[in-house]
Amino acid sequence: MKVLMINGSPHPNGCTATALNEVSETLHRHGIETEILYLGNKPIAGCIACMKCFETGHCFRDDAVKDIQDRLAEFDAIILGSPVYYSQPTGQITSFCQRLFFCKEGEMAGKLGASVVSCRRGGASATFEQLNQYFTISNMPVVSSQYWNSVHGFTPEDVRKDEEGLQTMRSLGENMAWLLKSMEIAKQNGLEKPIYEQRLRTHFIQ
Repeated sequence: MKVLMINGSPHPNGCTATALNEVSETLHRHGIETEILYLGNKPIAGCIACMKCFETGHCFRDDAVKDIQDRLAEFDAIILGSPVYYSQPTGQITSFCQRLFFCKEGEMAGKLGASVVSCRRGGASATFEQLNQYFTISNMPVVSSQYWNSVHGFTPEDVRKDEEGLQTMRSLGENMAWLLKSMEIAKQNGLEKPIYEQRLRTHFIQ
């Protein structure tokens, strides 16, 4: 079992990384492997709706998005992490997810999803909700915690003082570990994944 954790902060070891590491340590205690992907501090191109990915199975741009699209089968769950920028996720993770999910929505189905956000003061709930939209449109069960998955602080040192926030991260890790193990047991006992109808895509004028 393996979880992909995406750090959408421009700071590799900042507040968002502190939160993700807390979740990661909990997963490791349950024998679950994690991989943290740092998106970097340079722009990531957004989706231009060229539709080439429908032909090739991956985005035409040769970057981190294409790499993860080609490796999706490795991961049983995805955690998106971002700081709050004007009550939204960062531009890096937004562009990354729009391109990743647009092409691979079908392959996302059945994987677990969760979001983690960090903020100095406000905007956490709005950012949390926006990140979760990628999961709920892709047939991905969303893993919850004891509170909305956020930590508060201006620096990693501040976040380490946020006892409730860090406990929320650990509870998220516990819930994700339990669900991953449950899914593995179901698989071993022949319980099939949901079978979906062919996707309908209608316009409101029809």
